[in-house]
Amino acid sequence: MSNDTQYQPPKVWKWEGESGGQFASINRPIAGPTHDKELPVGKHPLQLYSLATPNGVKVNIMLEELLALGHDQAEYDAWLIRIGDGDQFSSGFVEINPNSKIPALVDHSTQPATRVFESGSILVYLAEKFGAFLPTDHKARTEAMNWLFWQMGSAPYLGGGFGHFYAYAPEKYEYPINRFTMETKRQLDVLDRHLADHEFLAGDSYSIADMATFAWYGQLVLGRLYDAAEFLSVHEYTHVLRWARAIDARPAVKRGRMVNRTFGEPAEQLHERHDASDFDTRTQDKIGGDS
Repeated sequence: MSNDTQYQPPKVWKWEGESGGQFASINRPIAGPTHDKELPVGKHPLQLYSLATPNGVKVNIMLEELLALGHDQAEYDAWLIRIGDGDQFSSGFVEINPNSKIPALVDHSTQPATRVFESGSILVYLAEKFGAFLPTDHKARTEAMNWLFWQMGSAPYLGGGFGHFYAYAPEKYEYPINRFTMETKRQLDVLDRHLADHEFLAGDSYSIADMATFAWYGQLVLGRLYDAAEFLSVHEYTHVLRWARAIDARPAVKRGRMVNRTFGEPAEQLHERHDASDFDTRTQDKIGGDS
């Protein structure tokens, strides 16, 4: 590429409007609400405001796993936040998460109610609240936290890096696609080497580290992210695939993937969830339209 066609950054960057791409309409360099709107509140103490992106799926899975384990107090209302429409910039949502990202949770069982934002923080909060899916042994707990924070730090290279430039950017450029493909494959190799000797990320026990990492890397190798499985040669990561398939087969994971999902087959969607029976009483009309 010749120098006269390369982008030359100005001395001072200024926002001059949308930059293109699938999410251009909701990207902006400032925080805060764009409109006034209160969030709905259902009948359960736990109120989840989210969408079934990988970060949203993490928390859906955790809540469904807690219910499967018999924690009735983990029953929750799930409210759909359509990020493409800018729901995350409402005054009600910004009050819960000033960063305007899903998922966000409010626990009304405390006085005053407790807001929890960032998916990793929500997972730890729920694990500690219910005493589940986070080992109590010092070494195992530390290992689970190691991998949870590994996922939190690594996934932006997969999503905002690889996913953006490979699938969502308005134009394809070789350098960023190669750069983030290399890093994504390196991360998959990190997981594959570890899982060659461990059933789950923290050892023998399934934990919030697995839930968080499955939502991104498990779904990636199962062919659900960016239509990139063949491009990334995911079949090479045999231990990640074994681990991903085992987690994917869990009934609570299947349910968690459905909550606040607005894409894919209608039978795999549950736009909003307010009771466990919603999984059994959905109709095609309800699934296919807005709740």
